[in-house]
Amino acid sequence: MTDERMALIELIEKGADADLIRDMLAFAAERLMSLEVEALTGGPAGVRSPERLTQRNGYRERAWDTRAGRIDLSIPKLRKGSYFPAFLEPRRTAEKALTAVIQEAYVHGISTRAVDDLVKAMGASGISKSQVSRLCEEIDERVNAFLARPIEGEWPYLWIDATYRKTREAGRIVSTAVILAVGVNTDGRREVLGIATGASEAEPFWTAFLRQLADRGLRGVKLVIADDHKGLRAAATRVFHASHQRCRVHWMRNAMAHLAPKQRPAVVAMLKTIFAQDTAAAAREQWTSVADPSWSR
Repeated sequence: MTDERMALIELIEKGADADLIRDMLAFAAERLMSLEVEALTGGPAGVRSPERLTQRNGYRERAWDTRAGRIDLSIPKLRKGSYFPAFLEPRRTAEKALTAVIQEAYVHGISTRAVDDLVKAMGASGISKSQVSRLCEEIDERVNAFLARPIEGEWPYLWIDATYRKTREAGRIVSTAVILAVGVNTDGRREVLGIATGASEAEPFWTAFLRQLADRGLRGVKLVIADDHKGLRAAATRVFHASHQRCRVHWMRNAMAHLAPKQRPAVVAMLKTIFAQDTAAAAREQWTSVADPSWSR
């Protein structure tokens, strides 16, 4: 797996709604079980067929622990024979492949490679590539509907982060910016509000992205937390009239660039004590203590 893909997965898993990822995995698992059982029984549920080999016979419950959380599965039982989902078998990578499909749907639509990886992960489970492709199309549609949903209420805090991925355009491999916006509303609920891709992080791109969020109903933004990007600061002011706060992760990275590698662990530990304070006054006091020149003597 490439560094760019790892960065994207980390970005989405840190910021994305765990409920959406979990719901999409549950939906995909249900569809995959239905397809597998259809292959075993010789026909869809409730359809009479001379080719039918056996009937369904209720369900048994089983918990499935995934990277998005626990999912309660209803596994079909058969009158003759037994059935166990292929994606639950040991050493199978189906859950990882399913998650990758959902992540790609978030960003730019599902690729042929993602479908192939899922087919390979499912192994000899009786599901054809065309059936997996249809499932991926359904996932794509559901994720797109989520990303285009109206944004209701006020969202005073907006986090924006980005990573770069290598993509193919017109036969060439180019670096593409992937932007993720996560908001926190007045109830303290956090949600992914939007994702976009672009050739660069120039101001026109930021402005178009934020205006798209505004057109979907995003309002009440008071603070945008992101990297210290001039184009983003200008766009946030223009679209939302919001203040900008430097993301502490990016700030820490920039600070570490001024230190020798051996100094970094101790300095990081001291700087983290500033962010751990409960009030602004306490944070300023701790900053004064940490920045005391006597430390260097």
